[in-house]
Amino acid sequence: QVQLVESGGGLVQPGGSLRLSCAASGTIFSIDTMGWYRQAPGKGRELVAVMPSGGTTNYADSVKGRFTISRDNAKNTVYLQMNSLKPEDTAVYYCNADVVTSFKVRINYWGQGTQVTVSS
Repeated sequence: QVQLVESGGGLVQPGGSLRLSCAASGTIFSIDTMGWYRQAPGKGRELVAVMPSGGTTNYADSVKGRFTISRDNAKNTVYLQMNSLKPEDTAVYYCNADVVTSFKVRINYWGQGTQVTVSS
């Protein structure tokens, strides 16, 4: 079993910053891509940023220049630094990870989601 536990969401004023964290734990052999997605009310889930273990990061156009994804592979943790937040960034943010388990099986996992609200 593998769990993804997110933290760092909350309420922030426009122009403010938040840092999300997502820690993976359990029967992990390795983790390939880790990333963040979000879902606003009444909308589908969309990619925010993804970071392969050895490749190029990818950002949604709407967050380029404002959000930064990073990883600590030793801690199996991915972060999302969000600056210059806008009301349209309001959503539930989900962590995602492509995990190779200790049994050498590749499984895609989702976190439970953390709410980010940008409002004055």
